[in-house]
Amino acid sequence: MNELFKRNLTLDRDENETFFLWGPRQTGKSTLLTENYPDAFWVDLLKPEEFRRYMERPEILREEVKLKGCKFVVIDEIQKVPSLLDQVHWLHENESIHFALCGSSARKVKRGHANLLGGRAIRYELFGLSLSECSKKISLLELLNRGYLPRISRSTQYKRLQNSYVATYLKEEIAEEGLVRRLPIFSEFLAMAALSDTETTNFSTIARDTGVSSETIKSYYDILCDTMVGRFLPSYRRRPKRRVASAPKFYFSDVGIVNHLAKRGTIESGSELYGKAFENWVFHELNAYNIYMERFADIFYWQLSSGIEVDFIINHIDLAIEVKSSKAIKSSHLKGLRQLIVDHPETKRRIMVSGEAKSRMTEDGIEVLSANDFVSELWQGTLF
Repeated sequence: MNELFKRNLTLDRDENETFFLWGPRQTGKSTLLTENYPDAFWVDLLKPEEFRRYMERPEILREEVKLKGCKFVVIDEIQKVPSLLDQVHWLHENESIHFALCGSSARKVKRGHANLLGGRAIRYELFGLSLSECSKKISLLELLNRGYLPRISRSTQYKRLQNSYVATYLKEEIAEEGLVRRLPIFSEFLAMAALSDTETTNFSTIARDTGVSSETIKSYYDILCDTMVGRFLPSYRRRPKRRVASAPKFYFSDVGIVNHLAKRGTIESGSELYGKAFENWVFHELNAYNIYMERFADIFYWQLSSGIEVDFIINHIDLAIEVKSSKAIKSSHLKGLRQLIVDHPETKRRIMVSGEAKSRMTEDGIEVLSANDFVSELWQGTLF
Protein backbone atom coordinates (compact mmCIF):
# COMPACT_ATOMS: atom_id res chain seq x y z
CA MET A 1 0.00 0.00 0.00
CA ASN A 2 2.84 2.37 0.83
CA GLU A 3 4.08 2.34 -2.75
CA LEU A 4 0.71 3.57 -3.97
CA PHE A 5 -0.56 5.84 -1.20
CA LYS A 6 1.05 8.45 1.03
CA ARG A 7 -1.56 9.82 3.40
CA ASN A 8 -1.96 13.57 3.92
CA LEU A 9 -3.04 13.31 7.55
CA THR A 10 -0.17 14.03 9.94
CA LEU A 11 -0.33 12.45 13.40
CA ASP A 12 1.78 13.31 16.43
CA ARG A 13 4.89 11.14 16.12
CA ASP A 14 6.38 12.13 19.49
CA GLU A 15 3.76 10.12 21.39
CA ASN A 16 3.12 13.05 23.72
CA GLU A 17 -0.59 13.54 23.12
CA THR A 18 -3.75 11.49 23.50
CA PHE A 19 -6.13 11.53 20.57
CA PHE A 20 -9.17 9.98 18.93
CA LEU A 21 -8.80 8.90 15.31
CA TRP A 22 -12.22 8.50 13.72
CA GLY A 23 -13.02 7.44 10.19
CA PRO A 24 -15.21 5.11 8.13
CA ARG A 25 -14.36 1.44 7.99
CA GLN A 26 -11.35 0.53 5.81
CA THR A 27 -10.03 4.07 5.34
CA GLY A 28 -6.65 2.86 6.63
CA LYS A 29 -6.76 3.97 10.26
CA SER A 30 -5.02 0.86 11.62
CA THR A 31 -2.40 0.96 8.89
CA LEU A 32 -1.63 4.62 9.58
CA LEU A 33 -1.32 3.97 13.32
CA THR A 34 0.92 0.94 12.75
CA GLU A 35 3.22 2.99 10.54
CA ASN A 36 3.42 5.84 13.05
CA TYR A 37 3.60 3.82 16.28
CA PRO A 38 5.27 0.46 15.57
CA ASP A 39 6.37 -0.01 19.20
CA ALA A 40 3.08 0.91 20.89
CA PHE A 41 1.14 -1.46 23.15
CA TRP A 42 -1.77 -2.48 20.92
CA VAL A 43 -5.32 -3.43 21.90
CA ASP A 44 -7.34 -4.75 18.94
CA LEU A 45 -11.01 -5.00 19.89
CA LEU A 46 -11.83 -6.63 16.55
CA LYS A 47 -10.25 -9.80 17.93
CA PRO A 48 -13.06 -11.74 19.68
CA GLU A 49 -10.85 -12.87 22.55
CA GLU A 50 -9.64 -9.35 23.30
CA PHE A 51 -13.14 -7.93 22.99
CA ARG A 52 -14.49 -10.45 25.51
CA ARG A 53 -11.61 -9.95 27.94
CA TYR A 54 -11.89 -6.16 28.08
CA MET A 55 -15.67 -6.20 28.04
CA GLU A 56 -15.72 -8.44 31.12
CA ARG A 57 -12.87 -6.70 32.95
CA PRO A 58 -11.96 -3.26 31.52
CA GLU A 59 -9.69 -2.60 34.53
CA ILE A 60 -7.30 -5.27 33.23
CA LEU A 61 -5.96 -2.61 30.85
CA ARG A 62 -4.34 -0.79 33.78
CA GLU A 63 -2.65 -3.98 34.97
CA GLU A 64 -1.31 -4.85 31.50
CA VAL A 65 0.02 -1.37 30.83
CA LYS A 66 1.69 -1.28 34.23
CA LEU A 67 3.37 -4.64 33.63
CA LYS A 68 4.64 -3.66 30.18
CA GLY A 69 5.85 -0.25 31.38
CA CYS A 70 4.69 1.32 28.11
CA LYS A 71 3.95 5.00 27.66
CA PHE A 72 1.87 4.89 24.47
CA VAL A 73 -1.15 2.66 23.82
CA VAL A 74 -3.25 2.14 20.68
CA ILE A 75 -6.84 0.92 21.13
CA ASP A 76 -8.45 -0.09 17.86
CA GLU A 77 -12.28 0.08 17.56
CA ILE A 78 -12.69 1.79 20.93
CA GLN A 79 -16.46 2.15 20.41
CA LYS A 80 -16.87 -1.59 20.96
CA VAL A 81 -15.94 -1.28 24.65
CA PRO A 82 -16.69 2.33 25.73
CA SER A 83 -16.07 1.41 29.40
CA LEU A 84 -12.36 1.25 28.57
CA LEU A 85 -12.40 5.04 28.35
CA ASP A 86 -12.60 5.31 32.14
CA GLN A 87 -9.37 3.31 32.36
CA VAL A 88 -7.80 5.45 29.65
CA HIS A 89 -8.76 8.59 31.57
CA TRP A 90 -7.20 7.29 34.79
CA LEU A 91 -3.97 6.19 33.10
CA HIS A 92 -3.70 9.47 31.23
CA GLU A 93 -4.19 11.55 34.39
CA ASN A 94 -2.25 9.47 36.92
CA GLU A 95 0.44 7.71 34.91
CA SER A 96 0.98 10.23 32.07
CA ILE A 97 0.31 7.51 29.52
CA HIS A 98 -0.89 8.66 26.10
CA PHE A 99 -3.34 6.90 23.82
CA ALA A 100 -4.41 6.66 20.21
CA LEU A 101 -8.11 5.73 20.30
CA CYS A 102 -9.32 4.55 16.94
CA GLY A 103 -12.87 3.89 15.78
CA SER A 104 -15.37 3.92 12.93
CA SER A 105 -18.41 5.02 14.94
CA ALA A 106 -18.76 7.54 17.73
CA ARG A 107 -22.48 6.76 18.06
CA LYS A 108 -22.25 4.14 20.78
CA VAL A 109 -19.69 6.23 22.68
CA LYS A 110 -21.79 9.41 22.55
CA ARG A 111 -25.17 7.81 23.10
CA GLY A 112 -23.86 5.79 26.05
CA HIS A 113 -22.48 8.94 27.69
CA ALA A 114 -19.06 7.34 27.78
CA ASN A 115 -16.05 9.17 29.15
CA LEU A 116 -14.68 11.34 26.33
CA LEU A 117 -11.71 12.39 28.48
CA GLY A 118 -13.08 15.82 29.30
CA GLY A 119 -11.65 17.50 26.24
CA ARG A 120 -8.14 16.25 26.96
CA ALA A 121 -7.94 14.29 23.71
CA ILE A 122 -7.37 15.75 20.26
CA ARG A 123 -9.74 14.65 17.49
CA TYR A 124 -8.40 13.47 14.15
CA GLU A 125 -10.46 12.18 11.25
CA LEU A 126 -9.25 9.98 8.41
CA PHE A 127 -11.04 10.01 5.07
CA GLY A 128 -10.73 7.71 2.11
CA LEU A 129 -8.07 8.48 -0.44
CA SER A 130 -7.62 11.92 -1.92
CA LEU A 131 -6.50 11.96 -5.54
CA SER A 132 -3.40 13.79 -4.26
CA GLU A 133 -2.52 10.69 -2.19
CA CYS A 134 -2.69 8.30 -5.14
CA SER A 135 0.14 7.41 -7.45
CA LYS A 136 -0.31 7.96 -11.16
CA LYS A 137 -1.28 4.29 -11.41
CA ILE A 138 -4.79 5.28 -10.25
CA SER A 139 -6.74 7.71 -12.46
CA LEU A 140 -9.66 9.88 -11.42
CA LEU A 141 -12.01 7.70 -13.49
CA GLU A 142 -10.78 4.61 -11.62
CA LEU A 143 -11.20 6.39 -8.29
CA LEU A 144 -14.77 7.39 -9.19
CA ASN A 145 -15.62 3.77 -10.04
CA ARG A 146 -13.77 2.02 -7.25
CA GLY A 147 -14.16 4.58 -4.49
CA TYR A 148 -11.77 6.11 -2.00
CA LEU A 149 -11.18 3.13 0.34
CA PRO A 150 -7.54 2.05 -0.11
CA ARG A 151 -8.00 -1.72 -0.22
CA ILE A 152 -10.98 -1.55 -2.56
CA SER A 153 -9.59 1.13 -4.87
CA ARG A 154 -6.50 -0.91 -5.70
CA SER A 155 -8.33 -4.20 -6.33
CA THR A 156 -9.57 -5.54 -9.65
CA GLN A 157 -12.30 -7.26 -7.60
CA TYR A 158 -13.60 -3.95 -6.29
CA LYS A 159 -17.26 -4.71 -6.98
CA ARG A 160 -17.15 -7.83 -4.84
CA LEU A 161 -15.34 -5.93 -2.11
CA GLN A 162 -17.94 -3.14 -2.22
CA ASN A 163 -20.68 -5.73 -1.76
CA SER A 164 -18.80 -7.26 1.18
CA TYR A 165 -18.26 -3.83 2.70
CA VAL A 166 -21.99 -3.02 2.70
CA ALA A 167 -22.88 -6.45 4.08
CA THR A 168 -20.35 -6.09 6.89
CA TYR A 169 -21.57 -2.59 7.69
CA LEU A 170 -25.17 -3.78 7.95
CA LYS A 171 -24.19 -6.77 10.08
CA GLU A 172 -21.61 -5.30 12.44
CA GLU A 173 -22.37 -1.60 12.62
CA ILE A 174 -26.15 -1.74 12.39
CA ALA A 175 -27.50 -5.16 13.40
CA GLU A 176 -25.05 -6.16 16.12
CA GLU A 177 -25.11 -2.71 17.72
CA GLY A 178 -28.92 -2.73 17.66
CA LEU A 179 -29.14 0.66 15.97
CA VAL A 180 -32.38 -0.12 14.12
CA ARG A 181 -35.32 -2.43 14.80
CA ARG A 182 -36.00 -3.51 11.22
CA LEU A 183 -32.84 -4.16 9.23
CA PRO A 184 -34.57 -4.83 5.86
CA ILE A 185 -36.19 -1.39 5.93
CA PHE A 186 -32.88 0.25 6.85
CA SER A 187 -31.21 -1.62 3.99
CA GLU A 188 -33.89 -0.32 1.61
CA PHE A 189 -33.38 3.19 2.98
CA LEU A 190 -29.63 2.88 2.39
CA ALA A 191 -30.18 2.16 -1.30
CA MET A 192 -32.62 5.07 -1.65
CA ALA A 193 -30.25 7.45 0.11
CA ALA A 194 -27.53 6.44 -2.36
CA LEU A 195 -29.80 7.30 -5.30
CA SER A 196 -30.11 10.86 -3.93
CA ASP A 197 -26.41 11.29 -3.12
CA THR A 198 -25.31 14.94 -3.73
CA GLU A 199 -28.97 16.06 -3.78
CA THR A 200 -31.17 17.84 -1.25
CA THR A 201 -32.70 15.43 1.24
CA ASN A 202 -36.43 14.86 1.13
CA PHE A 203 -37.28 12.90 4.27
CA SER A 204 -40.98 12.73 3.41
CA THR A 205 -40.45 11.15 -0.01
CA ILE A 206 -38.13 8.45 1.31
CA ALA A 207 -40.49 7.85 4.25
CA ARG A 208 -43.40 7.34 1.90
CA ASP A 209 -41.46 4.95 -0.32
CA THR A 210 -40.19 2.87 2.61
CA GLY A 211 -43.37 2.92 4.65
CA VAL A 212 -41.95 4.50 7.80
CA SER A 213 -42.25 7.96 9.36
CA SER A 214 -40.17 11.01 8.41
CA GLU A 215 -38.75 11.01 11.92
CA THR A 216 -37.52 7.46 11.39
CA ILE A 217 -35.83 8.48 8.14
CA LYS A 218 -34.16 11.41 9.91
CA SER A 219 -32.89 9.01 12.57
CA TYR A 220 -31.53 6.74 9.83
CA TYR A 221 -29.60 9.65 8.35
CA ASP A 222 -28.25 10.39 11.84
CA ILE A 223 -26.96 6.81 11.97
CA LEU A 224 -25.16 7.30 8.64
CA CYS A 225 -23.51 10.43 10.03
CA ASP A 226 -22.57 8.85 13.37
CA THR A 227 -21.10 5.78 11.67
CA MET A 228 -19.24 8.13 9.30
CA VAL A 229 -20.85 6.75 6.17
CA GLY A 230 -21.79 10.26 5.06
CA ARG A 231 -22.44 13.84 6.08
CA PHE A 232 -24.87 16.67 5.48
CA LEU A 233 -24.07 19.86 3.59
CA PRO A 234 -26.19 22.76 4.91
CA SER A 235 -27.61 25.49 2.69
CA TYR A 236 -26.20 29.00 2.78
CA ARG A 237 -28.90 31.35 4.06
CA ARG A 238 -26.96 34.33 5.36
CA ARG A 239 -28.64 37.62 4.43
CA PRO A 240 -30.58 36.22 1.44
CA LYS A 241 -32.09 38.77 -0.94
CA ARG A 242 -34.71 36.26 -2.00
CA ARG A 243 -35.95 32.81 -1.13
CA VAL A 244 -33.25 30.16 -0.99
CA ALA A 245 -33.27 26.41 -0.34
CA SER A 246 -33.29 25.36 3.29
CA ALA A 247 -33.01 21.55 3.21
CA PRO A 248 -29.49 20.13 3.51
CA LYS A 249 -27.81 17.94 0.91
CA PHE A 250 -26.31 14.57 1.82
CA TYR A 251 -23.05 13.12 0.55
CA PHE A 252 -21.78 9.59 1.14
CA SER A 253 -18.19 9.36 2.31
CA ASP A 254 -17.26 6.87 -0.41
CA VAL A 255 -18.45 7.13 -3.99
CA GLY A 256 -17.72 3.44 -4.64
CA ILE A 257 -20.27 2.45 -2.01
CA VAL A 258 -22.77 4.84 -3.61
CA ASN A 259 -22.14 3.15 -6.97
CA HIS A 260 -22.80 -0.26 -5.45
CA LEU A 261 -25.93 0.72 -3.51
CA ALA A 262 -27.41 2.65 -6.45
CA LYS A 263 -26.52 -0.17 -8.88
CA ARG A 264 -24.76 2.23 -11.21
CA GLY A 265 -22.60 -0.35 -12.94
CA THR A 266 -19.41 0.93 -14.54
CA ILE A 267 -19.34 4.73 -14.77
CA GLU A 268 -18.16 6.15 -18.08
CA SER A 269 -16.59 9.57 -18.48
CA GLY A 270 -19.07 12.14 -19.78
CA SER A 271 -22.17 10.37 -18.48
CA GLU A 272 -24.71 11.83 -16.05
CA LEU A 273 -23.63 9.34 -13.39
CA TYR A 274 -20.02 10.43 -13.88
CA GLY A 275 -21.14 13.99 -13.16
CA LYS A 276 -22.72 12.96 -9.84
CA ALA A 277 -19.67 10.94 -8.86
CA PHE A 278 -17.45 13.88 -9.84
CA GLU A 279 -19.37 16.19 -7.49
CA ASN A 280 -19.12 13.66 -4.65
CA TRP A 281 -15.36 13.55 -5.21
CA VAL A 282 -14.97 17.35 -5.06
CA PHE A 283 -16.87 17.43 -1.76
CA HIS A 284 -14.68 14.59 -0.49
CA GLU A 285 -11.49 16.50 -1.39
CA LEU A 286 -12.75 19.72 0.22
CA ASN A 287 -13.60 18.00 3.49
CA ALA A 288 -10.40 15.98 3.68
CA TYR A 289 -8.30 19.09 3.09
CA ASN A 290 -10.36 21.19 5.51
CA ILE A 291 -9.93 18.69 8.35
CA TYR A 292 -6.38 17.46 7.69
CA MET A 293 -5.02 20.99 7.37
CA GLU A 294 -7.15 22.27 10.27
CA ARG A 295 -8.67 25.12 8.28
CA PHE A 296 -11.95 24.85 10.25
CA ALA A 297 -13.83 26.35 7.30
CA ASP A 298 -17.61 26.28 7.08
CA ILE A 299 -18.88 24.65 3.88
CA PHE A 300 -22.37 25.23 2.43
CA TYR A 301 -24.26 25.06 -0.84
CA TRP A 302 -26.38 27.92 -2.23
CA GLN A 303 -29.61 27.48 -4.17
CA LEU A 304 -32.39 29.84 -5.18
CA SER A 305 -36.02 28.70 -5.28
CA SER A 306 -35.73 28.84 -9.09
CA GLY A 307 -33.19 26.01 -8.94
CA ILE A 308 -30.13 28.11 -9.78
CA GLU A 309 -27.36 26.99 -7.46
CA VAL A 310 -23.68 26.93 -6.56
CA ASP A 311 -22.44 23.61 -5.26
CA PHE A 312 -20.07 24.79 -2.53
CA ILE A 313 -19.68 28.01 -0.58
CA ILE A 314 -16.61 28.29 1.65
CA ASN A 315 -16.54 30.53 4.72
CA HIS A 316 -19.47 32.83 3.96
CA ILE A 317 -18.66 33.71 0.35
CA ASP A 318 -14.88 33.72 0.63
CA LEU A 319 -14.90 31.11 -2.12
CA ALA A 320 -17.65 29.78 -4.38
CA ILE A 321 -17.18 26.49 -6.25
CA GLU A 322 -19.41 25.05 -8.94
CA VAL A 323 -18.78 21.53 -10.25
CA LYS A 324 -19.39 20.35 -13.81
CA SER A 325 -17.62 17.31 -15.22
CA SER A 326 -18.13 18.46 -18.81
CA LYS A 327 -15.04 18.66 -21.01
CA ALA A 328 -16.41 21.83 -22.62
CA ILE A 329 -17.79 24.34 -20.10
CA LYS A 330 -20.44 26.58 -21.66
CA SER A 331 -21.92 29.89 -20.56
CA SER A 332 -25.04 28.08 -19.29
CA HIS A 333 -22.88 26.10 -16.85
CA LEU A 334 -21.74 29.35 -15.23
CA LYS A 335 -25.15 30.90 -14.48
CA GLY A 336 -25.05 29.92 -10.80
CA LEU A 337 -21.70 31.59 -10.20
CA ARG A 338 -22.85 34.64 -12.14
CA GLN A 339 -26.10 34.93 -10.22
CA LEU A 340 -24.28 34.53 -6.93
CA ILE A 341 -22.22 37.66 -7.54
CA VAL A 342 -25.47 39.60 -8.08
CA ASP A 343 -26.95 38.46 -4.78
CA HIS A 344 -23.62 38.44 -2.93
CA PRO A 345 -21.22 40.97 -4.50
CA GLU A 346 -18.85 40.37 -1.58
CA THR A 347 -17.89 37.00 -3.11
CA LYS A 348 -14.09 36.98 -3.28
CA ARG A 349 -13.37 34.13 -5.69
CA ARG A 350 -15.45 32.01 -8.08
CA ILE A 351 -14.25 28.67 -9.41
CA MET A 352 -15.66 26.08 -11.77
CA VAL A 353 -14.12 22.62 -11.23
CA SER A 354 -14.46 20.98 -14.62
CA GLY A 355 -13.54 18.13 -16.90
CA GLU A 356 -11.66 20.48 -19.21
CA ALA A 357 -8.05 19.55 -19.87
CA LYS A 358 -6.59 23.03 -19.32
CA SER A 359 -7.53 25.74 -16.85
CA ARG A 360 -8.61 29.21 -17.94
CA MET A 361 -10.38 32.34 -16.73
CA THR A 362 -13.54 33.85 -18.20
CA GLU A 363 -13.85 37.54 -19.01
CA ASP A 364 -15.90 38.14 -15.86
CA GLY A 365 -13.33 36.53 -13.56
CA ILE A 366 -14.56 32.95 -13.14
CA GLU A 367 -11.71 30.45 -12.98
CA VAL A 368 -12.40 27.25 -14.88
CA LEU A 369 -10.04 24.68 -13.35
CA SER A 370 -9.20 21.21 -14.56
CA ALA A 371 -9.61 18.45 -11.98
CA ASN A 372 -5.84 18.12 -11.61
CA ASP A 373 -5.32 21.85 -11.14
CA PHE A 374 -8.14 21.93 -8.57
CA VAL A 375 -6.45 19.17 -6.54
CA SER A 376 -3.06 20.83 -6.85
CA GLU A 377 -4.27 24.27 -5.74
CA LEU A 378 -6.38 22.83 -2.94
CA TRP A 379 -3.59 20.82 -1.33
CA GLN A 380 -1.05 23.58 -1.85
CA GLY A 381 -3.31 25.74 0.29
CA THR A 382 -4.08 28.43 -2.28
CA LEU A 383 -7.88 28.01 -2.31
CA PHE A 384 -8.63 28.46 1.41
